[in-house]
Amino acid sequence: VQLQASGGGLVQAGGSLRLSCAASGRTFSSYGMGWFRQAPGKEREFIASINWNGARTYYSDSVKGRFTISRINAKNTLSLQMNSLKPEDTAVYYCAANSRGIVADLTNMYDYWGQGTQVTVSS
Repeated sequence: VQLQASGGGLVQAGGSLRLSCAASGRTFSSYGMGWFRQAPGKEREFIASINWNGARTYYSDSVKGRFTISRINAKNTLSLQMNSLKPEDTAVYYCAANSRGIVADLTNMYDYWGQGTQVTVSS
């Protein structure tokens, strides 16, 4: 599966952004999906994950209650709604797919990665 993330940009603290990840291929609905982010000089960080049918989601403590992950299998699309953004949310955001179809928070459990989209939150 090929992944294309989009929707990043510059936003003021307290604002919102919605990221999208478009997937190619007919097997999107079998993949567990995740969002990660990486700030300059830091390791890639888990943000959120959703299982193959959307019935289960999992979030990092840093974004729980502010971010919402969702998917529309019929449109091969994954989304991340980000509200109440903070300057520390500034990073390149990546979508990823795991062939197990599960929620997962480790980078090594993902088989495919998108190219990343920059999110910058100004104070």
